[in-house]
Amino acid sequence: MKLIPATILTGFLGSGKTTLLKRILSEEHGMKIAVIENEFGEENIDSELLVHEGSEQIVQMSNGCVCCTIRGDLAAALGDLAAKCNRGELDFDRVVIETTGMANPGPVAQTFFMDDDVATAYLLDAVITLVDAHHGQKQLDAREEAQRQVGFADRIIITKPDLSDEAALAALRSRLLHMNPRAPIRAARFGDMPLSEFFDLRGFNLNATLEIDPHFLEDDGHDHHGHDHGHDHVHDEHCGHDHHHHHGSAHDDHIGSIVFRSERPFDSDKLEDFLSHLLARHGEQLLRYKGVLNVAGMPRKVVLQGVHQLMGTDLGAPWGSTEPRQSRMVWIGVDLPKAAILEGLESCLK
Repeated sequence: MKLIPATILTGFLGSGKTTLLKRILSEEHGMKIAVIENEFGEENIDSELLVHEGSEQIVQMSNGCVCCTIRGDLAAALGDLAAKCNRGELDFDRVVIETTGMANPGPVAQTFFMDDDVATAYLLDAVITLVDAHHGQKQLDAREEAQRQVGFADRIIITKPDLSDEAALAALRSRLLHMNPRAPIRAARFGDMPLSEFFDLRGFNLNATLEIDPHFLEDDGHDHHGHDHGHDHVHDEHCGHDHHHHHGSAHDDHIGSIVFRSERPFDSDKLEDFLSHLLARHGEQLLRYKGVLNVAGMPRKVVLQGVHQLMGTDLGAPWGSTEPRQSRMVWIGVDLPKAAILEGLESCLK
């Protein structure tokens, strides 16, 4: 049975989740999408858009989409929807889960790996986080949940950009970039964005691509060209960046990112020991991490990624004959011991 791709949509109150979901639920796009909306959300889609009949909180839309409000356990709701799909009672080919504004997306993402019934029916595609252009800075200052939502994201959408000036937008983008340099950042008004930028992002797939926004490296005053092309450079061995010292920023965010790059290969035994120790000690602090690694003795790339303590590794494509065999890693987490992680990774190199 083909796995049903699932998207987690998160963002603080007023960030525009409802506007975007209304568009997804009502537009004639030819997709059959099931939206699972947490009943404890601050603003419910169904109050304006849907009329419920009977006790079952599932409504089929005219364009083939399905909306479902849940009170209980997410895993049970996903299992129920998949069972109805298998029995032919519902017809949908992808799922969007809207979390409440206060939610930490971590446990929602973990459901797709920890619950066997969910893992056999669904494939987690991506976490998408909406940030309000006007109120985003204050929300990030006040709530660590908002920071976690940014740290977990595979894509960040800045909503209501027309209500903010260029300087404020640039400052917000810079802050988001330093929390999460691996998530592309887009601006969208009234949920107006191509659905191709919302679906099939493959954020949780083990693959040999690791996008790090080049502006993240440029903003920190480092020679980005030197890193990407493996030229000799004083920072080539390990290049850890975070936002704490960024242009004297006043924001002391708990969520930050560390980037590591090296031309030297990893010793596989040392790396395995270090990663096991790191996950055991700091797994709860680690939100998302990914690496494409050059491991001694391996003709292929080694890809690793994870959420909290859940880490997966796989062999990727062979290294190209002209391709620099450079390891790249991004770690995003809460108050991570940056120096210790960089030194530990450095000690695993041959």
